[in-house]
Amino acid sequence: MHPIQIFQSYEKQLTSKPEDYNYCPSCGTVLEKLSSSSERQRCNDCGWIRYLNPLPGVVVLITEEDRILLGKRGKSSFAADKWCIPGGFIEHEEDFLTAGIREVYEETGLKIKVESILSVVSNFLSQDLHTLVIVLHAKIIEGVPEPRDDLYDLEWFSFKAPLPEMAFEADKHIIKRFFLTEPQGAPVDPNFSS
Repeated sequence: MHPIQIFQSYEKQLTSKPEDYNYCPSCGTVLEKLSSSSERQRCNDCGWIRYLNPLPGVVVLITEEDRILLGKRGKSSFAADKWCIPGGFIEHEEDFLTAGIREVYEETGLKIKVESILSVVSNFLSQDLHTLVIVLHAKIIEGVPEPRDDLYDLEWFSFKAPLPEMAFEADKHIIKRFFLTEPQGAPVDPNFSS
């Protein structure tokens, strides 16, 4: 099975973007396009530029033999009531390993040890939500899965059985690829793995 790193979930052209700002959030001056070929906006007074970047995230594939731990997304979440690999956004002060460990603990109550980096994927989820997600593999070192935070259910699913309705196309691919190819992934710094 070949790796895939780019996933789209809505009909769009890659040049689409959220609505333009009218005024600079730094100084209040009317914003202009950076150039006729760019979608970026710039303030000619203070130099502020509006970058439209994907949000950095991390998901953690927690496995036990041929099973994967999945969470059901809360009612106020993007893709509510569908299943996903635990994870979330990386905070400004965090490295991606710390973010993965924190997100798993917040969503499942589990303490984990990150085993490896499996992949990086781009998700085009909606006009306003594009993500760049680092995929980690981990094992449980302490705790019993308990749904918390953005998840209201947690279950172990066997790879040999059909997956439930998944929130993200990328998650389905990541799970299938992991169990079919058993990638070792890139090692992680042991100082930040748990």
